[in-house]
Amino acid sequence: MPRSVNSVASRARRKKILKRTRGQFGRRKNVWTVAKNSWEKGQLYAYRDRKAKKRSFRALWIARINAAVRQYGLSYSQFMGKLAKANIQLNRKVLADLAMNNPEAFKAVVNQL
Repeated sequence: MPRSVNSVASRARRKKILKRTRGQFGRRKNVWTVAKNSWEKGQLYAYRDRKAKKRSFRALWIARINAAVRQYGLSYSQFMGKLAKANIQLNRKVLADLAMNNPEAFKAVVNQL
């Protein structure tokens, strides 16, 4: 009995990866093994950096809030402690946005403490 291989499915699988690596440099876009490795590594970086993005944005928000509350003679940690005691439930993203784009509203929040 002759050997049966499903070349249609194999080719489709390869084409799918090569389509995803379109636009990359050099052999990464057209050599199967290089493209496959490149795509897999890219998927790992994407997964890792979705987590890192959350960390870096939180750090940015904290830096912006800290810079804004320094004008009112507070540090970031003092400000966040007073927010918790006053039961003001605004997250860091909203506070940083207020500090950057709406200083009057941020001042009103600080004055409530």
